[in-house]
Formats: sequence, C-alpha cells, structure tokens
Amino acid sequence: MASKEYAGKMLELDADGNLVNLNEWNEEVAKALAVEEGIESLNDRHWAVINYMRKEFTEKGDAPSIRKLTKESGVDTKELYALFPKGPAKKAARIAGLPKPKGCI
Repeated sequence: MASKEYAGKMLELDADGNLVNLNEWNEEVAKALAVEEGIESLNDRHWAVINYMRKEFTEKGDAPSIRKLTKESGVDTKELYALFPKGPAKKAARIAGLPKPKGCI
C-alpha cells in the first residue's frame, strides 16, 4: 500500500489508488483526487454522481457499476463520460473515496 498527501492529510491508498480508509474522505480530498484525475473542478452534476455513489455504497456495500449509475443517478451515459472521461465509474468511485466498482478493469 502507498500513502499520499491529499488536502493536507497523509492517506493510505490501495493498489488501484483508491482510499483504504473511507472515513478519511471529505470534499477537500475529493477535489484533490479530481484534479489528479484531470478534472479541475467539480460542479453540481459531478457531486450528484459522487453523492449517489456514496449513498449506494453505504446502503449496499459496493460502488455501483456504470450501468446502474446511468439508470439510477439521473445522469445519462453521454454526460457521465463527459463528467468523468475514460472510465467514469472507476474515476467517480475514486473521487468519492470508494473502492473500484466490481466489474471495472
């Protein structure tokens, strides 16, 4: 496992670069992770996806797949790819402080 500083805190990351301790996540950490993913700022639509993913994870214990995201988050596939280019479910999960969704490569 690696450690890296985000928003002034040293945080442990898993092999995929996602947070190990989900309780260390906050909006400032999310913003720092987003910049690292090439997303300079998070808008309301980004937060809608991030908050949906965190809610699903809390309720079901797994980050939602891209199919579930597009069906239930209120953000369609095209917009999801525009918000989180090149792997939206994986990127959104990382920014949301969650493990990589099952089924993502």
